[in-house]
Amino acid sequence: MRETRDTVKRALPVLVLSVAGLIPVWRYEPSTATTSTAEAAPAPAASSDAAGSTVVTGTTVTTEKGDVQVQVTFDGDRITAVRMLKQPNHPQTTAAVPKLVAETLSAQSADIDTVSGATLTSDGYRESLQAAIDAKGA
Repeated sequence: MRETRDTVKRALPVLVLSVAGLIPVWRYEPSTATTSTAEAAPAPAASSDAAGSTVVTGTTVTTEKGDVQVQVTFDGDRITAVRMLKQPNHPQTTAAVPKLVAETLSAQSADIDTVSGATLTSDGYRESLQAAIDAKGA
């Protein structure tokens, strides 16, 4: 009888810790996007609008979370607007985009900080942005 009680006393913590360890695995939701890390698309395109601004579309950058592509509006050499054409459908990306655009308008370049929690999107954004800036200069 005593052996059975000792066995139950030892088995109970093992069972509880095993279940506690499996809960994060059960709750894990993998990304549904592609798994390639950086695949560049065709060269960016540039066009001019009636106000004399130049609109340049950056390359599409594929990240683990999804595609990232920006469209940049220039007035002369000055960046006046950045619009996301493609972005991952992810809450951190949605929160990061306004920060990335604000930093771009302030820095007037692709030399901007990564947004915490949206590293992959930030990297893809910078790469597409730099492609647009390079296309504008060409």
